[in-house]
Amino acid sequence: MSLQIEAVILAGGMARRMGGHDKGLVDFDGQPMIQCTLDRIRPQVNSILINANRNQAQYQQFGYPVLSDIETGYLGPLAGMITAMHHTQAQLLLTVPCDCPQLPLDLAARMHSVMQQQGCEIVVASDGKREQPVIMLLKPDLVSSMQAFLDGGERKIDFWYIKHNYAVCDFSDVDNAFTNVNTPEQKQQLIQLINS
Repeated sequence: MSLQIEAVILAGGMARRMGGHDKGLVDFDGQPMIQCTLDRIRPQVNSILINANRNQAQYQQFGYPVLSDIETGYLGPLAGMITAMHHTQAQLLLTVPCDCPQLPLDLAARMHSVMQQQGCEIVVASDGKREQPVIMLLKPDLVSSMQAFLDGGERKIDFWYIKHNYAVCDFSDVDNAFTNVNTPEQKQQLIQLINS
């Protein structure tokens, strides 16, 4: 049986820096930002989940299961990850944000290769300068550990994964791979960069 990887696109935040507009649904160069993520991730994985805490009907139009956080109160990306880990039947879960329109086209393959080489249970992406904690390939059976971490009042993903056997996958060779869009200004800058 071949390895099964499911991706969860995290679109459950409040997007305060985007004026409260749901980032996944914000127009990015002519299409909703989440569509950019879907187009890049779809060929790399067996299945996709969308984590969203509002506008669920709009997200369902993309054709994938839409999951709201099982924890209430907008507790951040960890809550979306935990929700997906409870739901997935796949052997591995790839977590990505909805606001990185230029994700690498070989993200899953490279991260899985590192996981095999290092024999670890978590792989975190890096742009060569810093780790990108929201972009992870991990084993769903770590859900109880992540749940305990969240229940303890913790929110920072990197504080969780450093407690485990993890490795880093370097994507410094990919321009703008993890440039995320938090503000209208950042959106325009990235669009100009892509189209220049």
